[in-house]
Amino acid sequence: MPHVWNLRSRRSFRVLSHAFAHACNRPGFRLVHFSVQGDHLHLVVEAADEVRLSRGLQGLAVRIARGLNRMMARRGKVLADRYHGHVLRTPSEVARAVAYVLGNVFVHASRRGEHIAGLEPDEFSSAVAGATGPPLVAPARTWLLTIGWTRARAP
Repeated sequence: MPHVWNLRSRRSFRVLSHAFAHACNRPGFRLVHFSVQGDHLHLVVEAADEVRLSRGLQGLAVRIARGLNRMMARRGKVLADRYHGHVLRTPSEVARAVAYVLGNVFVHASRRGEHIAGLEPDEFSSAVAGATGPPLVAPARTWLLTIGWTRARAP
């Protein structure tokens, strides 16, 4: 929502990190990759079925909303709409999705006319976050996200 602070701030990311860590590995739902942008998130998750996906994302959204509202000393809606899901079915599709999510900061920066020096991983993504503390994502379990995507041709 427009009134929510920049999600890429340290304060906001602390709240998101806490939510990711608590929601990353639930029965039938695993958060495997994420990227935090200023006003939205990109996630790659594994879910046993549509119900687990819906409940897992709903639980994550509630935890994020409560945490951000507490931080901003306010009440009310935080997330503008529900998730936009896409089932990844092939190794190539998964490889493209992971590359997109982990490299998304560069896409958004270039759209704003900004240049980000170097190709260092985004500190507000699962490529770096959690490296020195508790894990913020769960290890992948499906063939597509463990082995399959590494066999795909370069995106």
